[in-house]
Amino acid sequence: MNILQIIIIVVLLLLVAAGFFFMDRHYRTLLRKEVVRARRSEHIKTVFLANVSHALRNPLNSIISKSNELISDGVENVKPQHILNSITQINKDGNHLMYFVSQLLELSNYESGVQTFTFVEVNLAELMASYRREIQRDVNLGVSVMVRSKLSPHCKGTLDTNLMYQLMMHLLQNAARHTSEGSITINYESERNGLRVNIIDTGDGVPQNLHPSISDASSNDEALNLFNQDSGLGLSISKAIVDALNGEISINSDEGKGTTVTVFFPCRLRDKNKGL
Repeated sequence: MNILQIIIIVVLLLLVAAGFFFMDRHYRTLLRKEVVRARRSEHIKTVFLANVSHALRNPLNSIISKSNELISDGVENVKPQHILNSITQINKDGNHLMYFVSQLLELSNYESGVQTFTFVEVNLAELMASYRREIQRDVNLGVSVMVRSKLSPHCKGTLDTNLMYQLMMHLLQNAARHTSEGSITINYESERNGLRVNIIDTGDGVPQNLHPSISDASSNDEALNLFNQDSGLGLSISKAIVDALNGEISINSDEGKGTTVTVFFPCRLRDKNKGL
């Protein structure tokens, strides 16, 4: 074996050793990231369960308290108006519980990853107009709902209309709950290789110190308390839907001025400029 062959063997051995070294470093980095992710996930689950427990306990306590009061006092000894008030409150708390449990089951379905997708091509202008008409029935008197876009009214997008409907209704209903006057605007545009939708309201917004993105809200105790209190699980469900579509979602809000929720997800668009 000559010197050249020895040098080649030594170089190859050094390259192999270096490869193992960098590979080992790579996997150690991945392992550290997974440990951090697991700890963060555990924290999110703990905070989430605490909020779910709170959301279920309050209406249940109210229902039990009101019904116990009627039972202990005896219906015949209670004024009719008081009975009506108690039954009205029990009914309200029962509906609240039903709504929250249905949201919880919906979120569980998305988180399990078992949902199937059915993508169809639809006219985006007509689709957004249908969302506007539906949410217009739920907003306060004097609040206008508008649709804005620079895309052609003939533009078509390929998407899962069922998931899109649920996503838009959760976001629009949240905007309607927080907007007592002014407007709610649906703005949709082409971005990258997909569709960007902004839900812009002139509602009460959130305080500046609670100005997180929606993903931050999942891991920030105070922010999660605020969002769950005001919106149930609507924002968590919206994030789960967007994640299922490999998209992105973010919140920008100013207290007293309004909130903008921005959603982006991959979507094939055609006829974007037709007829313009």
